[in-house]
Amino acid sequence: MLLVGVFVGIIVGIILLGDLVGDGESAEAGGAHSMIEERIQPVGQVAVTGGPAPAPASAPIAVAQVPAVAAAAPAQAAAPGSAIYEQACALCHVPPGLAGAPAFGDAASWAPRIAQGPDVLAEHVINGYQGSTGVMPPKGGRVDLSDEDVLAAMQYMIDAAGQ
Repeated sequence: MLLVGVFVGIIVGIILLGDLVGDGESAEAGGAHSMIEERIQPVGQVAVTGGPAPAPASAPIAVAQVPAVAAAAPAQAAAPGSAIYEQACALCHVPPGLAGAPAFGDAASWAPRIAQGPDVLAEHVINGYQGSTGVMPPKGGRVDLSDEDVLAAMQYMIDAAGQ
């Protein structure tokens, strides 16, 4: 019971100390309230059909004109599959390779997989694979990609391995 009394005493002491130290004025006295009201004022008004449009509350806001951006022309045609590799595959296939994934450009780690044949490799890339040397999620975890996109990325990685 004594412990509860001490605890209540400390809380009451903190409250009294806060009142004593504080100056009693709120933050609104310093202009914060007017700044908040200025920031949340509506920027426009809605005109109800059939009636005249209301007068604007303040001067119109000037809108800067932004020049149109021309479509960027590709400097060079990227190798097919390179963009997909960068978006979906690089996380696991960047050297040294994550979770047993063959590293990009490493012929030694790609050789046993390529030796299985293109159909088996394509099956593993599209539908996923879990083996003793690693895990390949279906489409690299990006099921939103088409089979053609995933196969293009696979071929890009095989070409980089020199196979």
